[in-house]
Amino acid sequence: MAETMPQPPGSDPSSWPAVLCGLIGTGIGASRTPALHEREGAAQGLRSIYRLIDLSVLGLGMEALPELVANAQRLGFAGLNITHPCKQAVLPLLDELSPDAKALGAVNTVVFRDGRRIGHNTDWWGWAEGFRRGLPGVRLGQVVQLGAGGAGAAVAHAALTLGADRLVIFDVDATKAETLAADLVARFGAGRAVAGSDLAAAMAAADGLINCTPIGMAKYPGTPLPVALLRPALWVSEIIYFPLETELLRAARALGCRTVDGGGMAVFQAVEAFRLFTGITPDAERMLRHFSSM
Repeated sequence: MAETMPQPPGSDPSSWPAVLCGLIGTGIGASRTPALHEREGAAQGLRSIYRLIDLSVLGLGMEALPELVANAQRLGFAGLNITHPCKQAVLPLLDELSPDAKALGAVNTVVFRDGRRIGHNTDWWGWAEGFRRGLPGVRLGQVVQLGAGGAGAAVAHAALTLGADRLVIFDVDATKAETLAADLVARFGAGRAVAGSDLAAAMAAADGLINCTPIGMAKYPGTPLPVALLRPALWVSEIIYFPLETELLRAARALGCRTVDGGGMAVFQAVEAFRLFTGITPDAERMLRHFSSM
């Protein structure tokens, strides 16, 4: 963690305080997170060094996670971002969880401090902030969410925190949807979340749709539901940001739906992670501009 306040960006960069961070996950070569952290660090007068630790590139499996986390801590990393498929697997390796990470059962940010490993979840706030900015004033009555994995758990928590009356959750693994719905009901109250069984009926009664599945990513093309279930009155939120315009968003926009892409979630989870790693509040608007320019 950087203990010194950043120097003016015009000063000699070699004299700036440095912070070393990284991202552990699989297939993360296209991640824009390193550039977001490094460019914001430079703007703050901080040498932010951000490394990708890609399990697929290294030829490693999940069994390597304990050693990778330990090595980062030994090498003086300020912290690590954690992504698929490690957000739950990292939990037993940590000394402490933030309230949000504990409630969600998933960690995407680990901070090393005073010899301890502290897990946080910035995904839920990242989605919430992107949604607030991208779709102000939309109705949050019934919301259909597709996907109940680690990202889905964070987004569902955010949607209910923002005031969604009822979240109907669908997943290819019905048990996962049921488990997530039960967890949400325990935190937010009876009737606030339910595992869906009839997608067409749920969509007909919905005010909005959130896609938390990987369908729409470059390597998983297509839409996560039949386009015929969309209608102009719906709003549609996507968490995928590579590509920024998925087939789902393109179809929704063509119908006249209000939409928000996954860029906001990507940026705002990084905004909060940067603060946790460095102790410095980043300029969120500047990070949004950085993201848009990439």
